[in-house]
Amino acid sequence: MKKTMILFLFSLLFCSIFPSIGHASSNPPKAKIILDGKEIKLPSHAQVSIINNSVMIPIRVVAENLNFKVTWDQKTKRVKIQNDTDTLTLTVNKKEALVNDIASLLEVSPRNLNNTVVVPLRFVSENMGLAVKWDNKNKVVTLTSSIPVAGSNGIEEGPYKEPVKQVNDMYFANNQLVVSLDGDVKPSISSLANPQRIVVDIPNATFSSSFSQSLNIGTIGKLDVSGYSTVSEVRYSLFSRDPEVVRIVIVAEEEIPFEYQTEMESNTLVVDVTEADENSTSVPFPAPIPIPPVDNSGRKTVVIDPGHGGSDPGTIGITNTYEKDFNLALSLKVEALLQSEPEISVVMTRDEDVYPTRTERVALANQLKADLYISIHGNSVLSSPQASGTETYYYQRSSSKDLASDIHKHLVKALGFKDRGVKEGNYQVIRETTMAAALLEIGFLSNPQEEVALFTEAVQDKAAQAIVDGIKEYLGI
Repeated sequence: MKKTMILFLFSLLFCSIFPSIGHASSNPPKAKIILDGKEIKLPSHAQVSIINNSVMIPIRVVAENLNFKVTWDQKTKRVKIQNDTDTLTLTVNKKEALVNDIASLLEVSPRNLNNTVVVPLRFVSENMGLAVKWDNKNKVVTLTSSIPVAGSNGIEEGPYKEPVKQVNDMYFANNQLVVSLDGDVKPSISSLANPQRIVVDIPNATFSSSFSQSLNIGTIGKLDVSGYSTVSEVRYSLFSRDPEVVRIVIVAEEEIPFEYQTEMESNTLVVDVTEADENSTSVPFPAPIPIPPVDNSGRKTVVIDPGHGGSDPGTIGITNTYEKDFNLALSLKVEALLQSEPEISVVMTRDEDVYPTRTERVALANQLKADLYISIHGNSVLSSPQASGTETYYYQRSSSKDLASDIHKHLVKALGFKDRGVKEGNYQVIRETTMAAALLEIGFLSNPQEEVALFTEAVQDKAAQAIVDGIKEYLGI
């Protein structure tokens, strides 16, 4: 009896390890799509699939359940999806898609499976305004929309989302920044020093099609401020796409202290900039890094810190290059990659040539309750130009050591520089932050070969991708 029971238990274990041999595996469960709490009935020819480790969903089924207009061009193998504000264009077997006529690169190209176009799940998340979850164990895609979804008994409201405001025009005149929109907004305005500047963030806003310059993330435009003694520059950009944020930066002329007042009336934002006056009631100019609101969306918050900056050039390269320039260039590439990760919210300690103090950088990360902090640097020993390689630092915490190890492994593999190891270091930005933190020394600017390599786009692209790969490995996403 004992022998029979052992054989029975062994057969169960064998079937669980090798399910393809068991009878039950002949009909594996099909993946489901749950949209706003209701399962979408998928036709037999339109199923969720996995291609090159990417979850692919039938775009037509999802789009039509969201009341989007979908058109298919058989000749060009192109599908177009439209709603009231956006147009997505995808082509079968091509990784480049168009979002409102702006090119966007897909991880996996759309495919035509059983006469149904399927696209990567992440693309849906980023460009159709859906919150997306994939349950790999149960093979369930959960989509949450922010627009009304058709139900069997009329229209059922999904979670409400404030419509994105459009910036129609912007100019600087009479020491005033004037921004015209299609609705009222509540801007977040903060101040920075070295140099003195006002940062105006307009949440839930983007540039309209009629705006004078077409801008994508990272593209910076400038207003004409000639003839104004108080202001040296006004620049603007689409700072973030998910969520949408328009950022405007007003830079003071040299060391002239200035202050501002704001007014929002009739869809027009006015920021009045004047030279500081002791008796003024306007907002004075403080110095800390502007701290965005804590992200409560469930995404992981990652703080990227380009070391040094502004008046602090960092170390000097063998040909008098500045470490601060390398740090910022690489960090911006890391930021751009992380912005395409739906499960990550990225925050920069600086995104231009300025110097936040180390204390301010630490305070930013701690007040945000960030999940990770990564400080990016270049190394240098001018007295020893033969020194080379990549080294990564952490401070005491086991979580920091794990993060440092994951990123270091990817950096060494991607760059091929000498592996100088993962080490414990007593640096303020990794010692006083309260989350997993790592300080990266990518390579030596004092080494002639590494200095040249570190300032090339190709090497920076490899390093940025390696850092992101290490972050994702640590976070398990």
